[in-house]
Amino acid sequence: MSEPCTHLASATVTDLPAAIRGCQECLASGGTWVHLRMCRGCGRIGCCDSSPNQHASRHAATARHPIARSAEPGERWSWCYVDEVMVGTP
Repeated sequence: MSEPCTHLASATVTDLPAAIRGCQECLASGGTWVHLRMCRGCGRIGCCDSSPNQHASRHAATARHPIARSAEPGERWSWCYVDEVMVGTP
């Protein structure tokens, strides 16, 4: 059994924006994505690790915002990149 997430207190952004056009960095560079994730530290929308550029996990590492939630319709899960565990959903 995995340890609980130690970063949940940093997940202050819980609600998805009303409209999501796509991964912010892929839109700017003309890239493509598979699935979208929202940073629960600042609300940035990035692409998942199955996407070519993996912007969500790159953002988590560089901005030190460890938790992202799925921004896919109907999905309500979050992931801590540091502890590598699912965390409480918003």
